[in-house]
Amino acid sequence: MKKIMVLIRKIVMSFVILYGYNLIAANFNMVIPINFVTIGCLTILGVPSLLALLLLKIIAL
Repeated sequence: MKKIMVLIRKIVMSFVILYGYNLIAANFNMVIPINFVTIGCLTILGVPSLLALLLLKIIAL
């Protein structure tokens, strides 16, 4: 039960981090979509994956 609560906490925090980033980045047109892949990356890899997703966004333009 404790592992499930830790996983749910990590998923919620990943969503909050990505949503907060999107609020700030909306002015710069650098929004990363919120979907299962991005939330999963942030949940498993943490904040460095946000930088990797941002880098992929910059390269893809």
